[in-house]
Amino acid sequence: MDAADAPVAVREALQAARPLKFFRMMANAETAFPDWMRWGGTLLKDLALDPLLREIAILRVAQLSDVRYEWVQHEPIARSVGATDEMIHALGRDEIEADCFSTNQRLVLRFTTEVVRDVRPSDDTAAAVTGRFSPREVVELLMVIGQYMMIARVAATTDLELDEPMGAGVYGTAG
Repeated sequence: MDAADAPVAVREALQAARPLKFFRMMANAETAFPDWMRWGGTLLKDLALDPLLREIAILRVAQLSDVRYEWVQHEPIARSVGATDEMIHALGRDEIEADCFSTNQRLVLRFTTEVVRDVRPSDDTAAAVTGRFSPREVVELLMVIGQYMMIARVAATTDLELDEPMGAGVYGTAG
């Protein structure tokens, strides 16, 4: 959708955001788009969940979903919050138990894998996550996983062309 042709609320959200094809695609859901943009910004800016855990979960969703769009956009964001080359390469090679990850990071990656692949994590993984993270962090992690599963499916279903990575500020001021 072109901002010039959009309803006012959609146009304002598009103008406040970075010029990504994905945002223009999502703007077609005119009544949901402005709130969805705020929601996305909340997930990237206002969580109790550690930003590095959030980003490795997002990259894991991208890797499991085989969606390059998500990976290209979030690799620089992950690096900006502390992901190392070793972590990025391990994720790309499907090595979620690699020594470069801390115990908490490996747990988040295992939890993310099970939620994406199996819908529900195993009892052991769920118990480990709830034993290490607050209820708020667990729900926020589920929200992040769900958001990026949806993004992966939209990008894959619409054969969305890659944008250049926008870096750590991908959401701009619109959220």
